[in-house]
Amino acid sequence: MPPQLLQSTRSRCPICNASIRAERLEEDGRVFLRQTCPKHGSCSALIWSGRSDYNSWIAGGDAGFSHEPSCPDNCGLCSDHLQETCCTLLEVTPRCNLSCTHCFADGGEGTDPGQEEIKIWINQLVKPGKTLLQLSGGEPTLRDDLPELVAYARVAGCAFVQLNSNGIRLAEDPQLAKNLASAGLSFVFMQFDGLDDQVYQALRGRPLLEVKKRAIDACAKAGLGLTLVPTLVPGVNLDQIGPILHYALSASPVVRGVHFQPLGQLGRRPEPTCEEDRLTLDELVYQIEEQTGGMIRADQLEPSHCNHPLCGFHGDFVVLPDCRLMPLSRRRSSDRGCCGGKTTADQNRAFITRRWQRPAEKIGCDCQSEPRSLDGFIERVQSHGFTVTAMAFQDRYNFDIERLRRCSLHIFDKNRFVPFCAHYIKRDKPS
Repeated sequence: MPPQLLQSTRSRCPICNASIRAERLEEDGRVFLRQTCPKHGSCSALIWSGRSDYNSWIAGGDAGFSHEPSCPDNCGLCSDHLQETCCTLLEVTPRCNLSCTHCFADGGEGTDPGQEEIKIWINQLVKPGKTLLQLSGGEPTLRDDLPELVAYARVAGCAFVQLNSNGIRLAEDPQLAKNLASAGLSFVFMQFDGLDDQVYQALRGRPLLEVKKRAIDACAKAGLGLTLVPTLVPGVNLDQIGPILHYALSASPVVRGVHFQPLGQLGRRPEPTCEEDRLTLDELVYQIEEQTGGMIRADQLEPSHCNHPLCGFHGDFVVLPDCRLMPLSRRRSSDRGCCGGKTTADQNRAFITRRWQRPAEKIGCDCQSEPRSLDGFIERVQSHGFTVTAMAFQDRYNFDIERLRRCSLHIFDKNRFVPFCAHYIKRDKPS
């Protein structure tokens, strides 16, 4: 049976960057994005493995457009963009203390922007009482003035401040975690690729498992909650999905959840390819259910309602005594409806911060008794709430304008808010 056309969209040629037509095509249950450039021909990337029904997952996700959009040339944000900012990412250093084989930011060396310059950026980007600011890099903990930047962001009006970190300096200097907490840091997003040092050797160039555990301990003592962030690379650490989730549950309440990031062909990485060597969202959902023995089921993970459904998913849970997991939501085919079950950036931000931030007094909570009342259950949700989320970033080979237009994760760069994938794709160099 020939490939069946599911949707028409727009993309960019991975070679010359020209605006080109693209199609989502289904073949034998799998879905591909096929880009066609008049100069450089066609290129296909797998975007759905056929583990579940694509149409049910995608329902309501595409808005369509009546003209050729200017994305991403006019990102800043342009009039074609359909979603407001949920989280704002600010790069405070290009430097890094690792040389990872895979890094979308291609972090390493460079000169840090001055503190006063960063304060100006914070003043420009902040929406008092609303902004969720992610301090990123490079590795932001290499800045000795990081606590000062956190404190300034809170005074300027950022409702929440998140640290994106590999955890090395938090492990080496536990006082830094305490200083960041005192400055008003809300939570830590920490790179965590598995429970096997061979994984870290392959992806990060050195064994790091014990370092990661010490960083978690330092955050626990400082009263900071963490979300673990694995970069998933086929052939390297897909078998670590279950072990990571089980470890995260055992580390509750300091660990608030796991945020999976399938590898994107961006920044520093092995030679990019147009072949099928990709981890799709439906394959990831399948692996989560398979590797947890059904403790987390596929129908407990919902496609993103804030971004495009092909960009990610989320599941909301509470950790009960003995590391049992109770789902707080369930995906049903009727949930998305004619409007796609969309949520606003404000609603998504509220969900993130409610689940990932934790009052310091809850970090050490180790109550092993079952909640026996509604008040007890609410208390347990506050102390042991847990999320399983994913974000599948785009690159030159699966770039889809329909997805970009729904992005709510924005980089603040040169006085503009730019969708995450557009920013890093434009910085990327064609092979």
